[in-house]
Amino acid sequence: MNRRLVTILVVAFVLASACSFLVYRLIRNRVSTQQVATTRVVAAAGNIKLGTVLTAANLKTMEIAGTPPKGALLKQENAIGRGVVSDLYEGEPIIESRLAAPGSGGGLAATIPNGMRACAVKVDEVVGVAGFATPGMHVDVLISGVPPNTQGQTANQGTVTKTILQDIQVLSAGTDFQKDADGKAKPVPVVNLLVTPEEAETLSLATNVRIQLVLRNPLDTKVDKIPGTAMASLFAGDNGTPATVRPAASAKVVHRTVSRAFSIEIINGSKRSEEKFASPEENK
Repeated sequence: MNRRLVTILVVAFVLASACSFLVYRLIRNRVSTQQVATTRVVAAAGNIKLGTVLTAANLKTMEIAGTPPKGALLKQENAIGRGVVSDLYEGEPIIESRLAAPGSGGGLAATIPNGMRACAVKVDEVVGVAGFATPGMHVDVLISGVPPNTQGQTANQGTVTKTILQDIQVLSAGTDFQKDADGKAKPVPVVNLLVTPEEAETLSLATNVRIQLVLRNPLDTKVDKIPGTAMASLFAGDNGTPATVRPAASAKVVHRTVSRAFSIEIINGSKRSEEKFASPEENK
């Protein structure tokens, strides 16, 4: 083979390899610059219930592409020993707002914000069995009973239902055990409501009458003025008021005048005709 031709081929191969290497370097640098940065954060290793005090077994680390959530924990030691104030699910990044303050421990007490109180309310079986009073829900508190020291018209209204608290958050729901008349323990549905100290006093007084919780939309925070409803008002109105008896219309006597007429038969040959004439009294 011609030596000159071999030299040309070798030089061409070297130039092609160099160009390929440069193109590869340029493409790799551009792809690497476009890669999104990741951050390693602390996440839940499994489903964690409210009030649980976190341990190393409850935690794991995972990488998140892009900007991590605000308040995300980057080190496990910042989460160990702190109570969970709301349920966490497996693989969910743990943020500061989902944990109690360091040193406050776990359980229900750790979920109570500063200045608030958890007040236990015994509810009926309908509320307990239905299970709508779950943590995070918002309810109104109604009471039913006979108002004390009522006088006048109020004393005749009987049982009165009144809304005493509105837009109250349910902190937890569970079952307590109380003794019945025979001294045996029986389960009683109990709901813990998140209230202010003043609202806690109101609920404490309300335990002497029947308490009912009604569910409301958590986005509906409007507080309405509700006057209350008395038992007597349920029977008022069209259903309770006797129908008005209308007096019977008096019979109208119609005097009809009986006309008296006289007829005269006229015979003219073979023809016979009859003529009628009014009585002389009608012509007057």
